[in-house]
Amino acid sequence: MTAELVRGQNHTLPQTRLEIRVSAGTPVVAGATLGDENGTVHGTEWIAHPGSPQLPGLEVSRQAAADHRLAVDLDALPASVHRVTVLLALPTGVGGPVRFGAVASPFVAVTGLDGTEIATFTLTGLDSESAVAALELYRRQAVWKVRAVGQGYAGGLDAMLADQGLPRAAELAHSIQDAVTRAMARSVTPPPPRTPDAGRVGTGTGPVPPQDGHRPAAQPPEPLTEPTTPPPATTGGPINYAHPRRQAAAPPPPPPTAPPVEPGRPAQPVAGDATGWSMDERLYNQIWGMFEDLARTTAAYRSAVDFAESRMDQELERTLSDPRSRIGGAGDRVREEARAKRDELTGRAREALDRDLAQLVAEAAVVEPALPAAFAGWDNPVWHAYRVPMEIPMALRIGDLHLPEKPGLHIPLLVRLPLERGIWVDCGRTASDAAALIDGARLRTLAMECAVAHAARLLAVYPADEFSVHVIDPAGSAAGALAPLVRSGVLAGPPASGAGGVASVLAHLTRRVDLVQMAIRAGAADSLPPDLDTGEQLLIVNDFPHGFDDRAVTQLRYLADEGPSVGVHLLMVADREDASAYGPVLDPLWRSLLRITPVADDHLADPWVGHAWTYEPPRTPPGSRVLEQVLAKVAAARRPRRP
Repeated sequence: MTAELVRGQNHTLPQTRLEIRVSAGTPVVAGATLGDENGTVHGTEWIAHPGSPQLPGLEVSRQAAADHRLAVDLDALPASVHRVTVLLALPTGVGGPVRFGAVASPFVAVTGLDGTEIATFTLTGLDSESAVAALELYRRQAVWKVRAVGQGYAGGLDAMLADQGLPRAAELAHSIQDAVTRAMARSVTPPPPRTPDAGRVGTGTGPVPPQDGHRPAAQPPEPLTEPTTPPPATTGGPINYAHPRRQAAAPPPPPPTAPPVEPGRPAQPVAGDATGWSMDERLYNQIWGMFEDLARTTAAYRSAVDFAESRMDQELERTLSDPRSRIGGAGDRVREEARAKRDELTGRAREALDRDLAQLVAEAAVVEPALPAAFAGWDNPVWHAYRVPMEIPMALRIGDLHLPEKPGLHIPLLVRLPLERGIWVDCGRTASDAAALIDGARLRTLAMECAVAHAARLLAVYPADEFSVHVIDPAGSAAGALAPLVRSGVLAGPPASGAGGVASVLAHLTRRVDLVQMAIRAGAADSLPPDLDTGEQLLIVNDFPHGFDDRAVTQLRYLADEGPSVGVHLLMVADREDASAYGPVLDPLWRSLLRITPVADDHLADPWVGHAWTYEPPRTPPGSRVLEQVLAKVAAARRPRRP
């Protein structure tokens, strides 16, 4: 599965011989610099550009073009090279665009020699910049990784080279642009745009595919029912906001694995029966399609029942408004007829609902066994064959949803990764009717076990060493629930207790957020301290606000607000009533977190149709050791950390 990176995210490279493909929609200059362990470029001989396209282990294009292929052999690089930075710049003096904000967002893909995509990155958010450091390949602990950079420079190529420590950067930038200008002047003028039929041959079987295998320039998507030949890319006009990775066609349809449907019989459900570029994406879209189908058919049933009740009330009111019909057999007949009409309408609505529910139940029975580990429940057999993944999945299952019309039909609740907000496991007894029937101490234990299950799932779906878990347990009351995490050795450190432990963990994570934010704003990701863990971080907080002073509360609010954007996430186990002394000060904190419960509760509102969905937390099967087995594999895959 291809890793679609966002700015600052990294991904482990599974091989050392690579191609880096660039699609920009307009001619750009592509090059690469070699840097030492500090990212410094020591001279012109450390730069591959159109005027000097070959270096040991590296080759770039010889002129500006809308599409590029850069060849990289990491094993052939000099031993002193620890970083390869891919650079893009707009050519000057050729009458083209002068800033990236006026063209389509460039798209960069790291692929194997067979063309299989390993990681991709779309350089969004550029405006006045005319040069950009797109991505970098870097070596850490003998392992090569790719990081999405996306750092633009309004000062152009010379400013970008100077930022990498190159002496006399302006002279080299000028010579590169001169070489590009001469190459473009020697190039043949491109033919005029083709007519819609110009790309067809023979009997007209469709447009001729590009012979060089390059990805076509990004174009606005067309209606899915109207396949057309995309127009050629231009350098003027409005900005094209289409995803450069998506061609002007719909995602591939699901494979036709289902047998032909006989007339009059419902279609047999098939796992992955949705559009998408991978099986995981098709399953993700299918699950949300099931959610929408259940919401829609339930809303139709409830609306029909409300209409039947309202119609009966109107008929009774209209009939009984005549005093003569209130006594005798006439009034009884009217009541019976009105109730009969209501029962007929509600019966037909229930038949339609049952038919749709039966189809959804059959679909769920097919989809659930086919789910990958990130989408699957703990009782799914996929966990018995679990292996630590090489890349981050697109989403994570955090529980199930159902409606009272069919309590047994559960729809997985999926959230996209990386997490965009923290999670709050509400352990208050006033949170729901089910919680009110449980002892307070038992409810807190269930809430902490729920948090541990979520943390274990996050650890399991991330690649090794790319996700760390910290725990704050001020009074040590959660030792039993935390045992699976502690015994397996997957925690970043022992659970912090006492006021000192709380302050230490919060200070560490607050410092990380500050440093990463400053590095991103300054475009100096290389300046981060070597001991800083750049992987995703999760902080489990138990018994809040016990052990928290005013400074700690402020730091926690800061992590909730600023942490997710730089990979620091909260998983809080708390009762809001315990923090009532803070008053409205903590209202922004609670609103910033996704609230879930350790027991079933219908607190998730659906504004689309007005339903209140019942949330079911994830639970391991009774007596199962699947959680411990998965955590043991996660721990075994982790490399010893540097001191």
